[in-house]
Amino acid sequence: MNMPTMRQLAPDASALAPSDIIERGKLGAYQIRILLLCALAVVFDGFDVQAMGFVAPAIKQEWQVGPAVLGPIFSASLFGMVIGSLLLSALADRIGRRPVLIGAVLASGVMTLASSTADTVQELMVLRFITGIGLGAILPNALALISEYSPARYKTTLVMLIACCLSIGAAVGGATAALLIPDWGWRAVFVIGGVGPLVIGVLMLFLLPESLAVLLARDAGRQPVIRILQRIAPDLRIADDTPLALAGPVHQGVPVRHLFSEGRTATTLLLWLMHFANLAILYFLANWLPTLVRAEGMPLQTAVIAGSIMQGASVLGALCLARLITHYGFFRVLPASYLIGAFAIALIGHVATSAQALFCVVFVVGFCAIGGLNGINALAVASYPASLRTTGIGWALGLGRFGSILAPLVGGILVANQWSVASLFLVAAAPALLLAGALLLMQRLGRGEGGRP
Repeated sequence: MNMPTMRQLAPDASALAPSDIIERGKLGAYQIRILLLCALAVVFDGFDVQAMGFVAPAIKQEWQVGPAVLGPIFSASLFGMVIGSLLLSALADRIGRRPVLIGAVLASGVMTLASSTADTVQELMVLRFITGIGLGAILPNALALISEYSPARYKTTLVMLIACCLSIGAAVGGATAALLIPDWGWRAVFVIGGVGPLVIGVLMLFLLPESLAVLLARDAGRQPVIRILQRIAPDLRIADDTPLALAGPVHQGVPVRHLFSEGRTATTLLLWLMHFANLAILYFLANWLPTLVRAEGMPLQTAVIAGSIMQGASVLGALCLARLITHYGFFRVLPASYLIGAFAIALIGHVATSAQALFCVVFVVGFCAIGGLNGINALAVASYPASLRTTGIGWALGLGRFGSILAPLVGGILVANQWSVASLFLVAAAPALLLAGALLLMQRLGRGEGGRP
């Protein structure tokens, strides 16, 4: 008997698409295991991205260096993440998401651990740059895997939940640094940030499956796909002569090229613009909100609390927006969220002299504007077929990182030119308006998944 083919672009009525089984099924223990592994990897991603911010004051004191010397160290990991997002995400769609994700987690763990031994600024800068390359590949691969293994009714919520783990990791890192640095020094933060990913990477070696889309696309054999499907749906019975097929096309050659084929050019460019604007908002506020609030005469404690409220509200906002998106679609929810967020950002400069009003406004900013960041990640997941998903997400995140690099610099230039606090927050509101406009344009062009997850 001839073995049925697995790579069918237009399967006949008898063909079985594994993605259809998963999307119509329940969320079982096997998928929850994948979710937890990816979530832990992203938590330590968030921990590590913020690690330099946690340890910078202690390094400055120990090495007797000024803020200007620390700046390149901060930037090194961000530039590394750009390279990792752009190059390793495309590699994952070619050779597999499992090896790239595991390799990125293990590599970031090793390099973070090595950062605890650095004795010079130059050495730490190189180590942070290499660490960033690994970190840049974690979120795109994690989002792609979670999307593929999630039932349709949970997909948007789970994708946005995974993206929230970055903020959770940053918050956990801050608490860890506060506990460790007084007694153990700044190097202990890098030790924890390195050992965690190493443990997770080893667990992934034994517990994390490969993407079904990748297995089908590269003709990896019938049995690996069957074994995974039976772990997801133990009662499923598949006849030996039932063909297994991809629900979408197989894309050969360089994956990035296909981001601009089959009518995806507008979607791709708009997603790049959205991620750039999104990360510009996030990093401008993360870097300048406490400083500008202090400039208005508020105590340092109030400025720190305002920043914490914004981050906490972003997690709550992401979870609530996920529910709304599931019911009403991306394009009915996210434009309104960003319009409200833009108004709230512009309002910060007018309420910064009142702690209560400031806390209320930054809560709205975190809920609508920063929480919406995770919605844009989910939109990127929904906008590409499985065979291009990691590349699509990775390039959007990678190019969006330039927003995270440029926004704080622009803020510094405006502050140096003595712009008023109210004017600075008006400028910060502009990317949120740009995001709302880009979403409405994408809807008008009829791109993505029809506005629904």
